[in-house]
Amino acid sequence: MANYRWPSKLSKLSPRAKQTNLYGVIIVTVLCAASYSIGIWKNSRGGISRASLNSLPCTFPNITSPILPFTPRHTSPSETTTARVVQIPSCGVEFSEYTPCESVSRSLSFPRDRLIYRERHCPSKDEILRCRIPAPYGYSVPFRWPESRDVAWFANVPHTELTVEKKNQNWVRYEKDRFLFPGGGTMFPRGADAYIGEIGRLINLKDGSVRTAIDTGCGVASFGAYLMSRNIVTMSFAPRDTHEAQVQFALERGVPAILGVLASIRLPFPARAFDIAHCSRCLIPWGQYNGTYLIEVDRVLRPGGYWILSGPPINWQRQWRGWERTKDDLNSEQSQIERVARSLCWKKLAQREDLAVWQKPTNHIHCKRNRIALRRPPFCHRTQPDHAWYTKLEQCLTPLPEVTGTEIKEVAGGKLARWPERLNAVPPRIKSGSLQGITVDDFVSNTETWQTRVSYYKIFDQQLAETGRYRNLLDMNAYLGGFASALVDDPVWVMNVVPVEASVNTLGVIYERGLVGTYQNWCEAMSTYPRTYDFIHADSVFSLYKHRCDMEDILLEMDRILRPKGSVIIRDDIDVLTKVKKVTDGMQWEGRIGDHEKGPLEREKILFLVKEYWTAPAPDQ
Repeated sequence: MANYRWPSKLSKLSPRAKQTNLYGVIIVTVLCAASYSIGIWKNSRGGISRASLNSLPCTFPNITSPILPFTPRHTSPSETTTARVVQIPSCGVEFSEYTPCESVSRSLSFPRDRLIYRERHCPSKDEILRCRIPAPYGYSVPFRWPESRDVAWFANVPHTELTVEKKNQNWVRYEKDRFLFPGGGTMFPRGADAYIGEIGRLINLKDGSVRTAIDTGCGVASFGAYLMSRNIVTMSFAPRDTHEAQVQFALERGVPAILGVLASIRLPFPARAFDIAHCSRCLIPWGQYNGTYLIEVDRVLRPGGYWILSGPPINWQRQWRGWERTKDDLNSEQSQIERVARSLCWKKLAQREDLAVWQKPTNHIHCKRNRIALRRPPFCHRTQPDHAWYTKLEQCLTPLPEVTGTEIKEVAGGKLARWPERLNAVPPRIKSGSLQGITVDDFVSNTETWQTRVSYYKIFDQQLAETGRYRNLLDMNAYLGGFASALVDDPVWVMNVVPVEASVNTLGVIYERGLVGTYQNWCEAMSTYPRTYDFIHADSVFSLYKHRCDMEDILLEMDRILRPKGSVIIRDDIDVLTKVKKVTDGMQWEGRIGDHEKGPLEREKILFLVKEYWTAPAPDQ
């Protein structure tokens, strides 16, 4: 039995039968392989090989690769793919310049003391508008930079008040269908360029040591506009007040600006952010309230930074008649300012005609010794210097980081590289290890990652790739500023937002790189006008706010601040993006979901969107 072999069925078949059976196996195999290949092709028609990307036309939104039909794979059993899109209605034309947190009508219920009523006062959840803000009738895509510095369409900002009120100061002129910006200002009637030249004779603006500036009470932001040719980026701010549309003009010109006021809360910037702070007849009472406003300027100035003041009370001995104030009044105001500046340990570098310049010390070694004699303001002990979201102003001096030696020139917090090396040099906040969980290697890796990502974006968003098409960009969750750094050679500027809910406060790092930005809670509206940005980038924003506020409210705020024909790129988990797209489909946004730059196996995907052009109806309609 051990050696017995059972005969196989095949051994009983004739040679001809064996050959026929083999043919059948081959045919079945070929059919199965063909069916499998067809199935793969049908279910991944959007996918293409990386090698073939360069051969594709990169016109968006008609591009079909590598855009994938994700919806069938990410729909719950209770949902149907044919569900009706809920259309979000448009608001009335009276809301075309609506700024939710700077509403004039709401502000009247707040105290006028110290201009508190002009601060951010956002609507409650029940008051939030859930409609799309219309552009004014006749709205056009703004002029391209640098032409936009000098001209803007009247239809985009239909206000002529400043052309009358500031007629003799060369702020803005109205001609036919557009506004012209000669570059003048209250204290620089010969133009901002000549005015900046005068400043340049007092401090060095050419060697790259000055990169970031803040302009308080900016007017139409000609100061910031003309600093750009010197590779200095300026954050301009002013309240929404009787100077109608001044910040709106700045944004139409392609200059960084936000709505803001020095009143009772900190400016939304980290400590040690700016190389220069500037006030040209900004009407801020610097010497009053125990110097509170100059103390706030000191907080946001870098060690060794400059404060520049022009206008009252500087040079009051010659100008007092034109300012319609008494000599004693102006002399008293200047004495107050000088006294506060000394108490902050600032050094007055120069006063020439209508300009005065002070410099903040590079460290507080001597300033701490002087507290024995000066006493006020005392150093702050409990507050976080970088916390600046609804944080109350204090009458105490923000201490600079400790230095290791006793040299008066040693820079507290670490010396910054000069621009442009500053952009990619390791920021002192990271080098010192003061940001928990972020290492030098993390910074280098993040910078390289965003170079790759932005290159990938430009393959699919032709407008982002087109030089000059965009000017004003917003990064809603900027982290280390990698997105903005990858665009530094393009003629754009990026508002880098660090959400207050972020696990690590990185806005100080962004400023140390020579970039600008602000804090923001995306459950609230941004302090800016409608149609501020040409392009919005949102990396993991909706995952961050998943259980904090409604997705639709964030998207409607994005719609408010995005210009018609503007683009949006959203990175997030695929399940989040499918929900986002359902909302944007009802907002007159065209959009498609594409693969992660590393390929289709990543759960994180990219949603490319374009806001359609639409405006309020004609007045006679």
